[in-house]
Amino acid sequence: MNVVKKRKPRPRLNRKPIQRKPTLPRLVNHPDPLVSIIIPAMNERATLAGVLREAGRVHPLSETIVVANGSTDGTAELAEACGARVIRTPEPLGHDVGRRVGAEAARGQALLFVDADMVIPARELRPYVEAVLSGVDLALNGYSGPAGRKEAHPVVLAKHVLNGLLQRSDLRGASLTAVPHAISRKGAETVGLEALEVPPLALARAVLLGLNVQAVHTVPVGKLNPARGRVRDKGKRVDPLTALVAGDHLEAIHWLLRQQGPRGGYSDLGRQRGKVR
Repeated sequence: MNVVKKRKPRPRLNRKPIQRKPTLPRLVNHPDPLVSIIIPAMNERATLAGVLREAGRVHPLSETIVVANGSTDGTAELAEACGARVIRTPEPLGHDVGRRVGAEAARGQALLFVDADMVIPARELRPYVEAVLSGVDLALNGYSGPAGRKEAHPVVLAKHVLNGLLQRSDLRGASLTAVPHAISRKGAETVGLEALEVPPLALARAVLLGLNVQAVHTVPVGKLNPARGRVRDKGKRVDPLTALVAGDHLEAIHWLLRQQGPRGGYSDLGRQRGKVR
């Protein structure tokens, strides 16, 4: 009689999946860059690696500059670990001032500006660089914002009004307030780097000084832009940046009227105001 021996059950191994750290991008900053990619960042560690990875794919002769301002979450350290040129400031500067700081340090002939909280594929960034390298001085994002609403958003309205006063209604709502955008070295020096701190003012200067300004490609950043902190005003939720951006456009319009007269360069047609006593 054959005795069948029972097999002992094999112990089950609870194997946990190996948690691998995501591979950081390795940027190579060219010693004589043709393109400078400028990224202001304040506490953007969560998205910065992805932004830098795409930045490194834009152009082989490039440098990547991260302006880490007021960051306390390791943003600057992460940027350095990826090989970016890092400019640190202990206090927050705001995106626009950060762009100026980065532009002052840039060595390229085309300056591309992106934000650290939006991962935009390199294929969507290249058209701005290619436009500048082909002769455009200011390559804008053609995104006009939500223009189909019954009640116009103040920022969208301000963009259209400024472009209309500049006699560039073809730009619709395209503006330097929206990334990505790029500017040539000549364009930056012509408008003045200090003007980058007020993007609508830089746009107004560029148009009035005869630079080649074009909306070259559209990236719908409204869908990518993370929601900002909001405050309540008379029961309504208000974006705190709305007043800031609208005020920047008013500053640009004020400058334009000082240059072009009270009608902004538009004709008074048959009115003979000087005849009135």
